[in-house]
Amino acid sequence: MAFDSFSDWVNTLEKAGELKRISQPVATELEITELANREMKSPGGGRALLIEKPTVNGEVSPFPVAINTLGSHQRMAMSLGTESVEAAAAELGSLMKAKPPTSVKETLKLLGTAMELRHAKPKVVKTGPCKEVIHQVESSRSKVESWPKAPDIQSAIRNPQSAIATLRTPHSALPILKCWPLDGGRFITLPCVVTQDPDTGERNVGMYRIQIYDDRTTGMHWQLQKVGARHGRRYYETGTRMPVSIFLGGDPVFTFAATAPLPDGLDEFLLAGYLRKKSVELVKCETNDLQVPANADFVIEGYVDPTEPLREEGPFGDHTGYYTLPEPYPVLHVTAVTHRKNAVYPATIVGIPPMEDFYMGGASVKLFLPVFKMNFPEIVDIALPAEGVFHNLVFVSIKKTYPMQAYKIMHGLWGMGQMMFTKYLIVVDDDVDVHNTSEVLFRLCANTDPQRDSLFTKGPSDVLDHATSEIASGSKLGFDATKKLPGEGFNRPWPPLIKMDAAVQAKVEKLFSSAK
Repeated sequence: MAFDSFSDWVNTLEKAGELKRISQPVATELEITELANREMKSPGGGRALLIEKPTVNGEVSPFPVAINTLGSHQRMAMSLGTESVEAAAAELGSLMKAKPPTSVKETLKLLGTAMELRHAKPKVVKTGPCKEVIHQVESSRSKVESWPKAPDIQSAIRNPQSAIATLRTPHSALPILKCWPLDGGRFITLPCVVTQDPDTGERNVGMYRIQIYDDRTTGMHWQLQKVGARHGRRYYETGTRMPVSIFLGGDPVFTFAATAPLPDGLDEFLLAGYLRKKSVELVKCETNDLQVPANADFVIEGYVDPTEPLREEGPFGDHTGYYTLPEPYPVLHVTAVTHRKNAVYPATIVGIPPMEDFYMGGASVKLFLPVFKMNFPEIVDIALPAEGVFHNLVFVSIKKTYPMQAYKIMHGLWGMGQMMFTKYLIVVDDDVDVHNTSEVLFRLCANTDPQRDSLFTKGPSDVLDHATSEIASGSKLGFDATKKLPGEGFNRPWPPLIKMDAAVQAKVEKLFSSAK
């Protein structure tokens, strides 16, 4: 199902009983965060919220704020136009396993799949709703000798109110959130950042938080392992200005695609078109040659100048549950802001789990599980528990058939994309429900000898991980919690798991049911 705007998505949620309207004024400074945090901690992720009168420095913004719109399994499935994320994953899996047809029936089925895929490729149009209002911004400085330092976090701890920054954007009415008390300012939290490889022309849509510095500049927090940062390094090597465009809203599938762990070089708009079963219409930006969805709600255009110094970005209350401390990042110079006349501002917050991002990350794992299985056919399921804040903790179940197979999976997953950030990886047998943390921990404690069944290694770590001794470099620990086989250093009989006789279970179930 394709959504024409973020407002269309919000209305769909309301009709389904998945939305709660907040009619009284709520401040974008901390108050929306507190309200959303309570909702996200509700059973099942609560409901989406539409803040009809968000205030910016005491003034009501003309744009409502929608938050927690993807914060449940049900809403994630709705955003993908399917009954469940598992159904979308099954469809993608069958597509990847497609083989040459051997009969007329199979040929027709393959042709039907090809007809569906024709919508995957994006198409360029002349204009769109995202250009209903256009704000051109005067040229900003091309070179700066030094940037002001970010707020000192120790001072902020002593006096939290001193860390609240004033919003001065090209369009000052945008209800950009100041999320947590010690944040270094206001942050755009659901930005889809469009960059392009200067050598190959390949496009990337990533999600990197955007800190508002002043009326013409923002932070560009692309972490060093991200594709946007790789594009940026090429511009820094040549010393040429790098065009960057940021869009918000439109079809919610854009947000999902921007966070999805796609193989390098695969266009996120291609995935979005496939999932929504309708081509993504793209328009050229006003002040650079990048393309953004025509039905986006907001577009911020600009450039990064590699000849100027970096600027401290942060602190920011992050998905790790802790503040990310200030670090130097590139500066984005804003050249234009365009938007719909009746735009809805999409936002999220991150912090101590569970949060909205837990459901987004879980959907990514389910959708791309067929990809993992193509590389590792023994994998049965994968789970990222909320407590692991995405990749800190990963559970994997496998159909084990030979010795040391669990270690093969550990090494393989640590070498795949963002799975390289996984700190703790637990491998269990195929009869374990990896989405039941209690069950996994039971097998971990029961089936392992700590020295024999653990593996320490080193590798890249998440830039946001505050626990590592060095930024972006740390250690990892894997546990083999599977049943041990001969050849794995276990020379005793392996005992069976306690289970009741099936006939007794059936008899008691019948008696219990009749007693009701």
